[in-house]
Amino acid sequence: MLTKTKQQIIDNLKNKFELPEGMLEKISTVIRIMSQLRAPGGCPWDKVQTHESLLKNLLEESYEFIDTVKLADDNLMREELGDLFMQVIFHAEIAAERSAFDLGDVASDLADKLIRRHQHVFGERVANNQEEALKSWNDAKGTEGKEKHSLDAIPMSMPALVRARKIQEKVARVGFEWPEIDGAMEKVDEELAELKEAIEIGDPEKIGEELGDLLFVVVNVARYVKHCPEVALTGANEKFIRRFKHIEKRLAETGRTTDEATLEEMDVFWDEAKDLEKRGKC
Repeated sequence: MLTKTKQQIIDNLKNKFELPEGMLEKISTVIRIMSQLRAPGGCPWDKVQTHESLLKNLLEESYEFIDTVKLADDNLMREELGDLFMQVIFHAEIAAERSAFDLGDVASDLADKLIRRHQHVFGERVANNQEEALKSWNDAKGTEGKEKHSLDAIPMSMPALVRARKIQEKVARVGFEWPEIDGAMEKVDEELAELKEAIEIGDPEKIGEELGDLLFVVVNVARYVKHCPEVALTGANEKFIRRFKHIEKRLAETGRTTDEATLEEMDVFWDEAKDLEKRGKC
């Protein structure tokens, strides 16, 4: 339970943390620029955008920022984070034009949520580690009464691997999970056998269903070993690309392309790439 009002908390934060000089003015400038771009005499492209038309941009900018984090490039991170921030400002401006809400409302709601869900910081609850802090967050979230069903808050538009992990994490909080990883590993074997059977039968609908079940339980295994399946699959993608590039390079040295090589020849170069990776040379 919170023991202070929101205003008391904010006043206390103002005394403890001072914003860098000029930060608010810089943010205000960006908001004014976006308003001008949407106003009469502004940019023809910006003026016709809608929440729906900008969704692909939001996704692209999110993925581009993720790439900069993986590259650990601060300059690119700064640039891409700006592009992502622009999407937030863009959507808020569109909403403000129809008198729905503005960026100030978004920020105010976020401040309320951060205070409300961090009762271990702003309230009387205590959290001594990450697990306790996460439990405090989820307990506070659970009292908000927004969800008709416990899994409704997980967006359908999330990438499937991410959504599967979110679903599993949520049900695990109420004890709906195997006590040990062995149960999940046995389920992998079970689902793989069912997929093989569906393939032998040749039923496309059943194959799709069993393939989905197998992927879902593999995500569960990833959760038990504390790995993000999306990150793991991204790593596998990059590893495959790296090895296939080696195949193309080695074939090019002989004046040929992959279209002219046999599978056996490409397998030799694939194994060669794996060996080079082990020795840190690829």
